[in-house]
Amino acid sequence: MARRKRALEVVRNDDGDGKPSRRNRLNFFELAYQRIEELLVHCELKPGQFMTMLELQHITGFGRTPVHHAVNRLSADTLIIIRPRHGLHIAPIDLARERMLLGLRRDIERFVIRLAADRASLSHRNQALHIDRLLRERRASLTLDEFNSIDRRIDALVLDAAGEPFLVHTLRPLHTLYRRIGYIHHRFMPGQGELSGTIDHHLAILNAVANRRVEDAVKASDALIDYMGEMFTGMEAGIDPRLLDCSIEPLLGT
Repeated sequence: MARRKRALEVVRNDDGDGKPSRRNRLNFFELAYQRIEELLVHCELKPGQFMTMLELQHITGFGRTPVHHAVNRLSADTLIIIRPRHGLHIAPIDLARERMLLGLRRDIERFVIRLAADRASLSHRNQALHIDRLLRERRASLTLDEFNSIDRRIDALVLDAAGEPFLVHTLRPLHTLYRRIGYIHHRFMPGQGELSGTIDHHLAILNAVANRRVEDAVKASDALIDYMGEMFTGMEAGIDPRLLDCSIEPLLGT
């Protein structure tokens, strides 16, 4: 409710002619995108789920235009499949595909993290140190939802420090894909609720960027990708397939 109220306040700040300003329309579109992305990452929109645009508007509290705009972006990101005359299909998770794409992310991330560590301004470095302190102070009590919110901030900070807008469009969908994989791993895999491992890898990246140690940043990025690769090994053997595609029929007695 609070999120929806803030979004409505954005729209009310108009140009004086009763229509939202271009800046506020763009902010509204971004808020809708972020909300739907969050629902995807936390599997509140389940992989394999079918729904209508109207249902998605109701779930998010946003109107038709911002939701339509967000869905088009998420369709380009391969996270939502648009079925003409049939509605929307939340793309099922294909572990083999996403494990293969992890190699692509490794290569792109190396390039991005190298740029970020080399180009980081004083403001970027200060932000990195601030997030570093927060993670260290809160690591024992941090929830998975809270960590995902911080992880999104780290991704945005690194991309901003890299200073190449093209990379944002390239990496954004990959970040969302693997943030969802991490959520499923820590939330549903037995004995994997502990966040210390992933926090340590992110601390190493933050520290290297904050101190502009380029090679250390690249090594820390590679280590994080390796850590994510290990998640796939466990999930391929032990995850309930219905968590990857809710349209799969349950087994008898489950």
